[in-house]
Amino acid sequence: MQNQDNAANKLHSEIKERSGQDFYNCIQCGKCTAGCPVISAMDLLPREVLLCLQMGEEERLLGSKTPWICASCFTCGARCIKDIDLSRIMEAIRAKILRPRGATCLSPGEIPKELLEKLPQQALVSGFRKLTR
Repeated sequence: MQNQDNAANKLHSEIKERSGQDFYNCIQCGKCTAGCPVISAMDLLPREVLLCLQMGEEERLLGSKTPWICASCFTCGARCIKDIDLSRIMEAIRAKILRPRGATCLSPGEIPKELLEKLPQQALVSGFRKLTR
């Protein structure tokens, strides 16, 4: 139980640091899920992503295709009554999968070829959006 709590705290800290969002504020109202335009392709509902983070279910979350399907359309954040920007959390989850803790950038040559072949281009678009502001 203690190890699970430590894993949850580590995951919470890392995602909070990368996204600037505190997912513990989520009350599971489902407004993010109800407004999501790509929900039919997701294996975890947007509110379930937040629940996985709250419960420390790192393996389930990092193995999900939902962060890659998220269109970063900001509908979830606009609908959230707690002002949680789920798009930023999804981006933080994608970053956690793509690069090790502490790395500030990742060159295309460092991404394993098998990962490049199956990942959508969302991560690259997200990086360009972040770095060109």
